[in-house]
Amino acid sequence: MKKKELLLALQKRNKERLVELRTKAADPELREADLPAITTEIEEISAQLQTIADDLAEGNEGEEGEAGGEGSEGEEGSEGRSGDEGEGSEGDEEKGKEKGKENRSKAPGITPEQRSAIQTAIASGLSTRGHVSTAKKELEKRSAFAKFVVGHITESEARAAGVETNNGSVLIPEVVATEILTYSQEENLLRKYGTTVKTRGNVKYPVLVKKAVANAIRQERHIVPNPIPETDIEFDEIYLSPVEFDALATISKKLINMADPGYKVEDIVIEELKKAYVRKETEYMFNGNDPKALNPGALSKKAVGYYESAAVDLTKSGLENTLYRELVKMKGQVTTEVRKKAMWIINGAALTVLEGLLDGQGRPLLYDTGRDEVSYKLLGHKVDFTDAADGTDSTKPIFYFGDFKTFHIQDVIGALQIQKLVEKFSDTNRIGFQIYNLLDGQLIYSPFEASVYRYEVGATAPVGG
Repeated sequence: MKKKELLLALQKRNKERLVELRTKAADPELREADLPAITTEIEEISAQLQTIADDLAEGNEGEEGEAGGEGSEGEEGSEGRSGDEGEGSEGDEEKGKEKGKENRSKAPGITPEQRSAIQTAIASGLSTRGHVSTAKKELEKRSAFAKFVVGHITESEARAAGVETNNGSVLIPEVVATEILTYSQEENLLRKYGTTVKTRGNVKYPVLVKKAVANAIRQERHIVPNPIPETDIEFDEIYLSPVEFDALATISKKLINMADPGYKVEDIVIEELKKAYVRKETEYMFNGNDPKALNPGALSKKAVGYYESAAVDLTKSGLENTLYRELVKMKGQVTTEVRKKAMWIINGAALTVLEGLLDGQGRPLLYDTGRDEVSYKLLGHKVDFTDAADGTDSTKPIFYFGDFKTFHIQDVIGALQIQKLVEKFSDTNRIGFQIYNLLDGQLIYSPFEASVYRYEVGATAPVGG
């Protein structure tokens, strides 16, 4: 017998038993002493029915369902044997009936509330519905999304799997969106160390930064009439305002049409989507120079510039190149409050320079603590590095120092969409995928307390700055 047929047979038998128990529960002569056994049996059967329903929903053909089926048969056999033993000889049966009548006349019956509880439990067991596990649902939706995007399934099949479409665009499922943003957090250090807020819909999100001057007075205000004066508060009121944000990935038709069952094209598609999205997002947050989406709050633009007090010569070795002194001065620009939470973000060129720089005692200025995932430390503060911190010349060392929690990122829930572009790349036998999102990311700090400084070795202060 096939597994599905076995499950259906077990399901039918268990439901028939629940119907018998429902009839038994309706018997006015049912006694309270019989209640525990009936309740236990109902719970066991209901649990078995839920397992069977789940297996049927998932199409599971593992051994778990077979074990459950054997358990059902065993219980039924035990029940049957118990009934046979209860019949006994005719003489014993007569004695049992006489004794049962005597006991029923003495034992109390069940209350209406108890009878109602039994009937409710039985009804719940009979109406058991199977459900697919959340993890499996997410995997199915992820696979259906990618297959629909590359044209391996129809729109109706994709909708049946939970994928939403809208005017030619496909809403990226939450499981894939989370995967993309998690990858982005690993690659984009501003997502890793910044502050992310999620909003529903394209709405502005306010971030207030202010510094008030407090009042001090020796004498209690109620003794001499001396009301609290107005305090001048200076503040920056900045709104995160999502902008239309898109990225483009292309896949060859040859790759999409590969029929090898062991080669999951959908995984390749999602991987390419992640890379394309993160490149665009990282550029927007670090530099924000795209003419179509300028970002005045990007890290490189909003961080306060630090300029050398003496020219640094990187061709000289050790402390003779004076870089060490400039880094110490740069660190000193940051207020004590910010410095307690500060760290360094540097580019690859800066990392190369620091790895060969020694302090006055001949020890590496950049040292590895071996404790954290990012274990480098510079002047007592954690260091992380990324090529996204590069300026116009990637060979120039660049240092950012400050509290990167003040970089605020707004994500609009459910905004990630994708549109397939077939005709645009048809002459090169490729298919394009345009990712669309609503996003903003800005460095925001009080005018009284700059939170991040930027130092590019060799850069000079702008005229009039």
